[in-house]
Amino acid sequence: MTTPNFRPRRLAAAVATMCALGAGHAQGAAFALQENSGSGLGNAYAGGAAFTEDASGMWSNPATLSKRLTMEGAAAFHIITPSIKFRDSGSIAALNQPLGGNGGDAGDTALVPNTYIAVPINRQWVFGVGINAPFGLVTEYDGDWLGRYQAVKSEVRTINVNPAISWRPRDNLAIGVGVNWQRIDAELTNKVNYSGAIAQAAQQAAAGGLIPAAAIPGIVAATPGYDASAKVEGDDDAWGWNVGILWDISPNTRFGASYRSEIEYKVDGAASFDNPTVTVPPALAPVIAQLTNGINTTRLYNGGVTSDITLPAIANFSIFHRINDRWDVMADVQWTGWSSIKDLTFTRTDGTGVLSTTPENFDDVFRYSVGANYRHSDRWLFRSGIAYDESPVNTADRTPRLPDADRWWLSFGAQYKWSNNLKIDGGFTYISSKDASISQNAGSTPSFGQIQGSYDAYVTIFSFQGTYTF
Repeated sequence: MTTPNFRPRRLAAAVATMCALGAGHAQGAAFALQENSGSGLGNAYAGGAAFTEDASGMWSNPATLSKRLTMEGAAAFHIITPSIKFRDSGSIAALNQPLGGNGGDAGDTALVPNTYIAVPINRQWVFGVGINAPFGLVTEYDGDWLGRYQAVKSEVRTINVNPAISWRPRDNLAIGVGVNWQRIDAELTNKVNYSGAIAQAAQQAAAGGLIPAAAIPGIVAATPGYDASAKVEGDDDAWGWNVGILWDISPNTRFGASYRSEIEYKVDGAASFDNPTVTVPPALAPVIAQLTNGINTTRLYNGGVTSDITLPAIANFSIFHRINDRWDVMADVQWTGWSSIKDLTFTRTDGTGVLSTTPENFDDVFRYSVGANYRHSDRWLFRSGIAYDESPVNTADRTPRLPDADRWWLSFGAQYKWSNNLKIDGGFTYISSKDASISQNAGSTPSFGQIQGSYDAYVTIFSFQGTYTF
């Protein structure tokens, strides 16, 4: 008979991948989170590098701090609810396993906060600090779904602390620079086809003359449906930098541009496996005990893992124009250098070598957005915006942890000036994702099954922000 090319090391690597890569269906391209301003959401973040309305603009461009004439603080939170549902169209079960279901809704509501403060030093210099979460989210499939050997849960949390300063050498020109300390924490899980591991171990034992080849069919028949559980928890922190310029072309028109550097991580984590106890007829028990002992000690064993990854650089080019006392328009082009991720290589820290090299082949992408403001009165301002967000993920390399595709944003928002010092912003966004087809076996259908189908996905976001000028 043919036994599977079972690769538990590949499984460990697939889990560890997400320590660096983030979770499921985040709200920006790939696993980025665009939601770093409550006021900007209503415009779909159009004109972000030229956004000067409050201190939250410093995330998109540190030069916008120059517009803060007095000390100001802004705090926001975003309620992000993705829906991610898989449609099966011919998936294949892993060896000696039932197929399983479609996984339910893998999306999970997340609360993403951010806060900013700007402190003018004098007319030319303004200092600011921003704290936000630029990457992450949570996805979780049903534990018995058909893709369980490739992904079950992906939970990623990031925090970014960005002190920055702006300098205004001329009245209509500002330059900003900042440094970024960023930390990532992740927990990723999936199942392991333990029955497939037993089948491969039996084949290897027969090839070595330890058991007769005729015993393999009986071993396989006696050990169906066994799964192990795999989990990787990992973290790291790293440094980056950002720069920007802001140019007031005229009293009613301004241009902004900014750049965020790549951030290089060395993610250190611990892989753990919860292996099952296999119950078989007494005649097979000694052989199965030897096979499972080998699996547990040489393949699916607990230990450290590490991986190097470079998160992408980001560049923004934005324009803002005030048409009249009522209307503003803005536009934005954002480039993200996702091609920094071509493959992911993982090694065990015990010196046993490379776990796996997995191709990702991400592409550089663009995000395009336009928006408008309408000032209804001295107290009320209304916003709208639309954006098209390209995905760096190609169809051939799409995985159930990152079933990403191009998407459209439709955004609305409003601002109420509670007083001369306090502004309240609210926003809503609906993100519609293109159907994302997937044909993925992680290198071995007997070991991991074949996921064949497509994803229906959408996201709703509610944002709230308070801005106080001292």
